[in-house]
Amino acid sequence: MIRSDALLPILVMLPLSLALLLLLSGRWGRFLSLAGMVLTTALAALLLSHGGQPLHHAMGGWPAPLGIGLRADGLATLMVMMTALVCSAALIYGEYWFDGAKAEQGRQFRPLAWLLWAGVNALLLADDLFNLYVTLELLTLLAAGLAALMATQAALTAALRYLMVALIASTAFLLGVALLYGATGTLALELISIRVAANPQPVLVVAMALMVGGLALKAALFPLHGWLPPAHGGAAPPVSALLSALVVKASFYVVLRLWMGPLAPLTGGVGPVLGVLGGMAIVWGGWQALRQHNLKMVVAYSTVAQMGYLFLAFDLLQGAGYASALNGMVLQAVAHGLAKGAMFLAAGALVVAAGGYRVDQLQGMASRQPLAVTALAVAGISLAGMPPTAGFAGKWLLLQAAWLNGQWLWLAVMLAGSLLTASYLLKVVAVTFLPAPVAASVGCGQRLGGVALMLALLALLAGFAVMPMLQLLAPVATTGGWL
Repeated sequence: MIRSDALLPILVMLPLSLALLLLLSGRWGRFLSLAGMVLTTALAALLLSHGGQPLHHAMGGWPAPLGIGLRADGLATLMVMMTALVCSAALIYGEYWFDGAKAEQGRQFRPLAWLLWAGVNALLLADDLFNLYVTLELLTLLAAGLAALMATQAALTAALRYLMVALIASTAFLLGVALLYGATGTLALELISIRVAANPQPVLVVAMALMVGGLALKAALFPLHGWLPPAHGGAAPPVSALLSALVVKASFYVVLRLWMGPLAPLTGGVGPVLGVLGGMAIVWGGWQALRQHNLKMVVAYSTVAQMGYLFLAFDLLQGAGYASALNGMVLQAVAHGLAKGAMFLAAGALVVAAGGYRVDQLQGMASRQPLAVTALAVAGISLAGMPPTAGFAGKWLLLQAAWLNGQWLWLAVMLAGSLLTASYLLKVVAVTFLPAPVAASVGCGQRLGGVALMLALLALLAGFAVMPMLQLLAPVATTGGWL
């Protein structure tokens, strides 16, 4: 029987070990990867079964501030489970996408994807700033490698641009960590929280600005989003799913952790700034998605818009709307991860069947690729915030927070964003029902569409699990995230 807290290092070491084994596995890699998916997802579900009970693990028995600490609460648990579902779907999809002439890329994709899975889990469970920085750097390098996997000039250029931008962001974050360490004498998040609250020095404001600014750049918050559409739009579909659903979400997660913990006494004037940038991201990203003619660029700009909701919510984390805002932003993050992953996977299936990326080439896809079109529509329903999806629950709670706080502008911006989301997704789905000008072969598109549909249905079914998820988050909402 696995000890409860032992789940935390296993959830990091198992994907890491599988990544190393896959480098040596040869033709058995597919079966090893599938077995690893089942086992790692089962462990994530086992962590979920603890009901958000806080778990702490000191690696090697060395507690903070000397050792490496891992911790999991309801927030981390939900994100670990979402990560397992998205990574599993992307890996299964990759087995079909990287086939035939792309088999060599598939052999490279498996270990990189498993390393990414290990890195995301390590970040979600990290309990000190040093490991947060290390895991952020690991995700940066892996994301750049995955984005360059297609080996086209556009993909390589976008990957290099992303790498340079992410390294600038990492430098800013590291400088903030150094200032924070110099002022508090520790990197353990819980100890930093205590010492910052006792002595909020001016230098800590500079540290916070550097850290939040670097993370906002990594998360592609408007107007720092220029690197995202080319990187996500030019990558292979399973890679785009991982980047959009997990990598940019990891930076948001770190901001949220710091916001509720070490930096809580310093966030007074920062919330409105993030709120303004988030609101602009919702409108600008939605408008740009509506104007795109390339299917993957529609989905990529949609990520810019949807990340805007998460950052706008930082200005709602106050007053009577605090709990609603926190619950809403976490549900929105989970719903976006599942739905956006499904949308990129569905887009890949449609591109294979249509033979191109243009939206006007999707005519007739509703009959030729019904699974992919259904996945695109279901995922779109969640992103637009329509019932009964988890996306509806998340956005409803954010609207409720704005109402309780009397922040009417954000109420209007979020409603306008939902209308924009519905508009650009309806435009794409409507084209698939037009008569096809020529017949086309289906190829492996149906299998790809089936994987995308499974992930989209999880985004839909998550709407029926809102109350259990809110129960997981209840202790986090009442204690500020530190248990």
